[in-house]
Amino acid sequence: MSKRNLLAVALSLLSLALLWPGLVEPVLTIRATIELFGTERELTNETRSVLGAIRSLHESGNDFVAGLILLFSVLVPLTKAALLVPIFAWRSTPSAYRLSRLVQAISKWSMADVFAVGMLIALLVAKGTANLSAVAGPGFYFFTAYCLVSNAAFQALKIDEPVSTR
Repeated sequence: MSKRNLLAVALSLLSLALLWPGLVEPVLTIRATIELFGTERELTNETRSVLGAIRSLHESGNDFVAGLILLFSVLVPLTKAALLVPIFAWRSTPSAYRLSRLVQAISKWSMADVFAVGMLIALLVAKGTANLSAVAGPGFYFFTAYCLVSNAAFQALKIDEPVSTR
């Protein structure tokens, strides 16, 4: 196996180690307060992880949104990791090449929710008043690191296009 592919495997394993805390650690804390008769009262103070948000959305009947987050945050990353095994098992075959191209194509979709959460935080901070705050938690940074390392791993992966035998 080439040094480049060894690097890809090492980065893939590192990305999987970053994925779990990215899914279970708090991603976002939103706190809203109101001042009433000279006293600040807390209206809400909610902290959610990715998996916690999926569960909450499902329980509140927002299955479509829960499904989208599940797809882009959990299923796409796990599918990418699972496809790494057959890519290396079948290296230098047309199947390995097609699978590596598929993984590279779906890699960009695992960044979709990081972008969405980042935009939500930016919106809340930009529109926020003294009564509203949003803070990114450690899960946000773990998941962002997972996405970047995972994409770097599949950029490093080198599966040669098989030569046609016609």
